[in-house]
This record gives sequence, C-alpha cells and structure tokens, in this order.
Amino acid sequence: MLDETRAIPTPEWQIRTRRLPLDEPVVIGILNVTPDSFSDGGRFLEPELAIARAHAMVDDGADMIDVGAESSRPGAEAVPIEAEWERLEPVLAGLRDLPIPISVDTTKEEVARRSLQFGADAINDISGLHSDPRIADLAAETGAGLVLMHMRGDPRTMQTDVDYDDLLTEVVEALAESAALAVARGCREQQIVVDPGIGFGKSPEGSLELIARLDALAGVGYPILVGPSRKSFLGALFGYSVEERLEGTLAACVAALARGARLFRVHDVRAARRVLDVAHAIERSR
Repeated sequence: MLDETRAIPTPEWQIRTRRLPLDEPVVIGILNVTPDSFSDGGRFLEPELAIARAHAMVDDGADMIDVGAESSRPGAEAVPIEAEWERLEPVLAGLRDLPIPISVDTTKEEVARRSLQFGADAINDISGLHSDPRIADLAAETGAGLVLMHMRGDPRTMQTDVDYDDLLTEVVEALAESAALAVARGCREQQIVVDPGIGFGKSPEGSLELIARLDALAGVGYPILVGPSRKSFLGALFGYSVEERLEGTLAACVAALARGARLFRVHDVRAARRVLDVAHAIERSR
C-alpha cells in the first residue's frame, strides 16, 4: 500500500554531506568501466580513459557521474567482488577531485563500502535491495544517497519473464516496499530516489507504458530517476541501432520530465542537458 502522506517528493536529495537540489533536471552521466556493457562496453575500461570521460561529462553539464564496473545488460553474468573492485578502484582514485558527486552502480555491499571510502556519494542499486539488503545499512551509516530500482530477477534472467498482470502496480508496489525497507533499516527519506527500471525485466511496450504513466510513481513519495538512454526498447519498437538512439533517448527523457521525473541517467550528457533545460524552462513558463 502507498503512503498517501508522502505524495510530494522531497525537493532535494541528501547525498552524504551534500544536498542536490531537484528543482531543476539533474543529469547523471553514465561511466561504464566494463568490457561488455550493451552500448559502450570496453570503451572506458582503461582508467585513464574513464577518468578523462568523467571530466568531459562534467564539461558537458553533468550534475553527477554514475560509475559501474558490472554490466547489467540482459544475459550478463555476475562479476566477483574483487574483479568489480579492481575495475573501480583506479577510476575512483582518479576522480577524487571531481567537482560533482559520484554514485557507484553496484548491488554488492562490500563494493559500495569501498567506493564510499574512495569518495563516492551515492549508491545506485539496480536490485532495489533484493541482492544485498545490507546496502541500506551502509547508506544509513554513511548518509549516502540511495537509488532503488525495480528489476524482476537479475540481469541474467530479467528478460525471460516480461509479462505482468499489471506492470505499473507491480513496479509502484515493489519500489514502495524497497523504500520502506531502506527506512526500516535506518535510512532517512531524504536519501532515497526511486527508478522504475526501464528495460529491466520489461517488454519494449512495457517500457513505453512506464514512461507514459510515470506520474503514478509520485504516490511512492520519492524523487524519480529514469534511465532510457540507448535502451533496447528504442531498437525493438522503432528499428534504431544503438548508435541511432540519441533522439529517442531525448524524447523519452522529455516525456518523463513532463510526468514528474527529476533525475536522468544518460550516456549523451551535453544533448540531454540542453534538451532538458529547454523543456524545463518551457514548463516553468506556464
């Protein structure tokens, strides 16, 4: 059941000692230090290239960088803790002077803990605490921001069952439960952001439905993050290759903004920054 008393999301996101305002669109740049991510796997596996990419995204207008060292593409195999950390450590060490906050995309408490010790400010848990609930304990202990995403199954299995009796209801209820668990384990509500998980255990049509009806997530009572960037639903529905999905990504971001999303996880930071800023300015002019 939803808590109707939490129908208005917090206007800012508490991430450790920082407060990230949410009255403007927040653009989060994706930095994959993996060999096998669906869109840019292998491009930034070398630490020097990853660090340079992060700084370039800052110049392009990113408000945060989300660093991940384990691919979450459909069918991806799990990566052991030490292998994941071996990819992350030199990158995080090289980003200590970054002027914007960093989130770490991981489902492992130990990897998240080490990342926070290296200066990360937030944890992006695509499992919504199902993989390792201790991530909520860690967030409570450190004050780190916590993104809770909806995903049925895990990356290896998530696309084998994409049929729902009621997709929207299941996503809303699951995210409400994940957030309630985080609060029960000591997190403050201001630390939590929710993500419907576009493309994670959803059909292409389901991903469209989630964007079209995103305003229903407001009832969960937390700021909404969306990540439609270059996702396969754009290819399945419209025939766009990965390299041709920029415009579709931007259209999805603008539609999500109009329905209440405030945080946008994207590969193409400069384009998203400009499009979202203009769309937001138009909305404000009303």
